[in-house]
Amino acid sequence: MTETPTTSSLPALGRRGGGWVGLQFLLIGGLVAAGVRGRGDVTDELLLIAVTLGTILIAIGTVVMFKGIRGLRESVTPMPKPLEGASLIVDGIYAYVRHPIYLGLMLVAFGYSVAMDSLAALIMAIIFTLFLDLKSRREEAWLRQKYPEYVVYAAHTRKFVPYVY
Repeated sequence: MTETPTTSSLPALGRRGGGWVGLQFLLIGGLVAAGVRGRGDVTDELLLIAVTLGTILIAIGTVVMFKGIRGLRESVTPMPKPLEGASLIVDGIYAYVRHPIYLGLMLVAFGYSVAMDSLAALIMAIIFTLFLDLKSRREEAWLRQKYPEYVVYAAHTRKFVPYVY
């Protein structure tokens, strides 16, 4: 087995990664703005399907996100660098994915783009997903530094999609 590096080529963007959080909020704002353009010329039936599917994705994403937040207990922080006294959480939803909060955000973003019937919001959701993947890489370098056992955990737990990625 090869050693996983504990450093990242991605910038820290602040002592605890606050710049990553700031960029995340800017992207969320861009996503919301991209979806508020109104709906295109689609039939009422297709629009109803899109709104229903989008709402389901938003609901699932919200549940996943809050399970992730709740699962972290006292270790929860918006910053990608773990808190000083934080514990590594590997149970609950974290037994299935390493970043359920990010996964929930992705599902909400895609659900929003579908519900709003917005190609621009879909493009923003893709950009947001790529950003969260980058942010998770920076976060994981910090997690490997803080928790030597993180390498073993990451080897058997997928990042975002159980059993896939």
